[in-house]
Amino acid sequence: MNGQSSQHAWTERYAGALMNTFGAPKLVLTRGTGAHVWDADGREYVDLLGGIAVNALGHAHPRLVGAVTEQLGTLGHISNFFASEPQIRLAERLLALLGLGDLGGRVFFTNSGTEANEAAFKLTRRTGRTRVVATEGAFHGRTMGALALTAKEAYRAPFEPLPGDVVFVPYGDAAALEAAVDETTAAVVIEPVQGEAGVVVPPRDYLPAARRITHERGALLWLDEVQTGIGRMGSWFAHQHPDLVAEPVVPDIVTLAKGLAGGIPIGACIATGGTGKLFDPGNHGTTFGGNPVAAAAALAVIDTIEDEGLLEHVTALGERLRVGLGADARVTEVRGTGLLIGLDLAQPLAAEVVAAAQDAGFILNAATPERIRLAPPLVLTAEDVTAFLAAWPGILDAAGLTTGAVTGGAR
Repeated sequence: MNGQSSQHAWTERYAGALMNTFGAPKLVLTRGTGAHVWDADGREYVDLLGGIAVNALGHAHPRLVGAVTEQLGTLGHISNFFASEPQIRLAERLLALLGLGDLGGRVFFTNSGTEANEAAFKLTRRTGRTRVVATEGAFHGRTMGALALTAKEAYRAPFEPLPGDVVFVPYGDAAALEAAVDETTAAVVIEPVQGEAGVVVPPRDYLPAARRITHERGALLWLDEVQTGIGRMGSWFAHQHPDLVAEPVVPDIVTLAKGLAGGIPIGACIATGGTGKLFDPGNHGTTFGGNPVAAAAALAVIDTIEDEGLLEHVTALGERLRVGLGADARVTEVRGTGLLIGLDLAQPLAAEVVAAAQDAGFILNAATPERIRLAPPLVLTAEDVTAFLAAWPGILDAAGLTTGAVTGGAR
């Protein structure tokens, strides 16, 4: 590479050309393979964030590259006036993975998670009710509708007033949820595991309680699986995982995105049973949603997860990571299942830990000042885990972490 390809040069060009919505980029990345990426200066990193749980198959996976290339060479975009075989096959595949049987359902494809949640939000209005119950700590997206369901005040305040009739209750608190849901409630929206909040896991009886409560009040149960779906937790959907739910739950709405197409933009709003028939022609739409390339990519991701046994792989590697990370007394709690992992630090030095990890060749995320989030590619290798766990104590040393009292452990 020439001198103009350096981190500094590209960062300066970024600042001069892009809106300052994300601050200065931590790195300018130029290529990747598997769970490894390289920056503009040629330095290699193990990617333990995976594009924020997006790069399910890592970088440059041949199955994904092949599917996209073949589809783009055949049929790239056709608009919503027409249908394509990949779009139809993907919708059928997702309904099958949900295990709906005779209940059935319908899918609306979008381009992102926030758009999937916008579609779901609009769908709830077709019940004739307007009130939605969301949870504290929730993140559902940045568009105006999805933002109305997102709890973080710093995200909300600059754009208020937001679409109204939304109330927030403590996450994981079934009693508070029951008190908030009544016969005027259109829907309850819940993340089975809160990702942006730092991988917060509710009690195993929480989602079953939410299903009972919504059913009794005639409200819809909407599960936001944008971050947790498509193998991330070691199951196709988090609400199917026995470590996360005490008994099976069938939601009325499931929203997906992120890892669904392994980095190609896609989202899905899936409505089960009669909820799938609430939209009529003209009620909602999208130009790019469910285009053949994105649908082909998603089918390749699902096929690869099945063919390579990645659900079992994710389960085993996740357990090893959680145990290894929690072995250091400076980590006070480790949470999560599969390869969505959150940990609490003894001091609020998450940003310093992320910086030290980057210096050591590992990409992490600071979810809060005290919390670190890991969401690596599902194809992360055992060797990558070994290298990271070996480097972990030194990363905490470099960040200035000192020993704290252990208040939890691997969950």
